[in-house]
Amino acid sequence: MSREILLLVDALAREKNVPREVVFGALENALASAMKKRFKEDADIRVSIDRDTGSHEGYRRWLVVPDEAGLQEPDQQELFSEAQEIVPDIEVGEYIEEPLEPVEFGRIGAQAAKQAILQRIRDAEREQLLNDFLERGETIISGTVKRIDKGDVIIEAGKIEARLPRSEMIPKENIRVGDRIRAWVLRVDHSARGQQVILSRTAPDFIRQLFENEVPEIEQGLLEIKAAARDPGVRAKIAVVAYDKRIDPIGTCVGMRGSRVTAVRNELGGEQVDIVLWSEDPAEFVIGALAPATVESIVVDEDKHAMDVVVDEENLPKAIGSRGQNVRLASELTGWQINIMTPEESQSRLEQERTELRQMFMSRLDVDEEVADILIDEGFTGLEEVAYVPIQELLDIEAFDEDTVNELRSRARNALLTEAIAQEERVQRTEPELLELEGMTPELAARLAEHEVFSRDDLAELATDELSEMCELDEKEASELIMKARAHWFSDEA
Repeated sequence: MSREILLLVDALAREKNVPREVVFGALENALASAMKKRFKEDADIRVSIDRDTGSHEGYRRWLVVPDEAGLQEPDQQELFSEAQEIVPDIEVGEYIEEPLEPVEFGRIGAQAAKQAILQRIRDAEREQLLNDFLERGETIISGTVKRIDKGDVIIEAGKIEARLPRSEMIPKENIRVGDRIRAWVLRVDHSARGQQVILSRTAPDFIRQLFENEVPEIEQGLLEIKAAARDPGVRAKIAVVAYDKRIDPIGTCVGMRGSRVTAVRNELGGEQVDIVLWSEDPAEFVIGALAPATVESIVVDEDKHAMDVVVDEENLPKAIGSRGQNVRLASELTGWQINIMTPEESQSRLEQERTELRQMFMSRLDVDEEVADILIDEGFTGLEEVAYVPIQELLDIEAFDEDTVNELRSRARNALLTEAIAQEERVQRTEPELLELEGMTPELAARLAEHEVFSRDDLAELATDELSEMCELDEKEASELIMKARAHWFSDEA
């Protein structure tokens, strides 16, 4: 009997190319399952096989838990105080064990036991293959299409099977069984029962890696791809920078007669690739990213992380692109929100902003239109600047004397103080539940209070676009905040 176990372990270990310890572990689990069938309750069984002789012993065991925790699983646990009566020096977290009559190996016989052993070995094989793959650090897999599974493509790459989901395929590409294909390793799903390596052909990182494979200068550290954005199968943009002044980064990526960029395009089904220069200056980067359009002027709004880009009528279609593709990719590439406008639209917006600013200065500082226009022409955009810039900046304005400057600073400070008091009063009306909401800040609460939003329910009833415009949040932030405000509705229902 004991010899049979050792022979079986050796045979399975050789046949499946897994360590003997894995087979011993699988066999111990199978024997434990057989012993467990003796009990009606959910007993915890441990089996130990001697690695040298093949003899085995079985134990029923109970986990020792703190008295204050109580027995959550009475069939598998023992209170610490009661366990000490059996084993005086036992500690919480250890086990009390009771020997069991051994089960004859020949009587296990059940197919389930055999399947349990084989499944454990298969799992170990898969895990070993996956670990070998991860150790190689591959970011692109090249393999053969083995089959199509519910629209997903299963790719065989050596001994590894990987899954390319339909959502990660380039639109309209026709992949058939037997095709050779390359894809980016998107993630590894250790919990998946089937293919654990998940691939993508649409990820921006895929095009970056393809260029790294085609352009040796990138691996040598002379060039770097700083960013990439894609409309898969149609168009992509990559931003490159050279760390050697002798190298033309765009020409190097294009290659002799376009050989390098053509190789990448062919892999991506003819996807058009724009290669632009990366720049530390955000405005310069955005201008490059909008190519082939020519930019007339650009205004950067750091607070909103946005840029107003002015182009003439001739360049407007190029800047926007088909269905907004060019500006969308440029925005993704640079990380900035880009607003394209004509010179007329830009002038109209500037006039509107000037009108609003003039009205604010006239009403808050109680000055006439002429004084308000002087402040605007000198570059003042808010009361804080009038109140707190170095006084010499105001004294340097030719149209203002010292008395006028002191009066303007006094009025600006009084207006700001009055507004702060009013804001504090509004915030005091805000319910504590709203102030304690995750993501809520005093500034945000003040903004909401200005619009008569004082409770969680007030916030929960807002639409995403309403909140976004009200508090200058992006739609994702606004949506998440509203859902948090609505959470108590669902918990109350439950």
